Amino acid sequence: MPLVPTGRTVASGPVCAFNVITLEHAEAIVAGAEAAGRPVILQISENAVRFHDRRLAPIAAAARAVAAAATVDVALHLDHVVSRDLWRQAPEHGFGSIMVDASRLPYRENVAATRAAAEFSHARGLWVEAELGTVGGKEGEPPVDPHAPGSRTDPAQAASYVTQTGVDALAVAVGSAHAMTTRSAALDHSLIGRLRAEVAVPLVLHGSSGVPDEELRRAVLGGIVKVNIGTALNVAFTGSVRGTLAARPELVDPRRYLAPAREAMAETVTRFCRLVAGEADPQGSVAGLTLTVTES
Repeated sequence: MPLVPTGRTVASGPVCAFNVITLEHAEAIVAGAEAAGRPVILQISENAVRFHDRRLAPIAAAARAVAAAATVDVALHLDHVVSRDLWRQAPEHGFGSIMVDASRLPYRENVAATRAAAEFSHARGLWVEAELGTVGGKEGEPPVDPHAPGSRTDPAQAASYVTQTGVDALAVAVGSAHAMTTRSAALDHSLIGRLRAEVAVPLVLHGSSGVPDEELRRAVLGGIVKVNIGTALNVAFTGSVRGTLAARPELVDPRRYLAPAREAMAETVTRFCRLVAGEADPQGSVAGLTLTVTES
């Protein structure tokens, strides 16, 4: 199937967006979404591009090829982009959207940088996401105290920010964090409700791997529309590889341990897709995350 515009995917209802680091990630994400019968967003972060020698073209081409063979709707999203040079490459590589991450800048500079990216992207038909507030844990950052001043997204400021920047979706800080390897985040559901009432665009939850099932489902019911998941796939992948090599230390062919690792990621994708859609999963809740993983 051809790539579906990200905006259309988000408009169709709550949707999962999974981070792509390798070809196996993309294959697993699509396989898992197909098993769940749900649309999905493949997202490639600036960190992933950096891992691939700062070259966007190869991993983007791989993701597009996997999407083209999918039997469900697949969108392609360029995530957590800090570099202007990188987000300007998005249109030529088939991305339907970008997430401009100017969250580390002072507020006025954040607004200016995000507005410039939105104007460029909208002129080329791309959907734009931005972030306001502090979702900690990215790139090895220490977790942010969710009760610390300024860590949560303020609803009134968020509404003004969306108007000033013209973005199509807003990632909000409501108690989750990137790179969590335990599912112990407690979300501020009252804040999610206030944000939903004040902000005129879809709300995005980053750091969803660390959010327990019941908390995540409640967040979706409360107004979260796009759910970003990365670390959960890496936990499934790494756990599978470790288990396979521990049981069969003689293996040297990577296909022997990458195949079950890819399957483990696909199962994780299926469970998250069903959870976010509010469907019962015959395999039960998403597996607990207990490994120490540094990738984000």
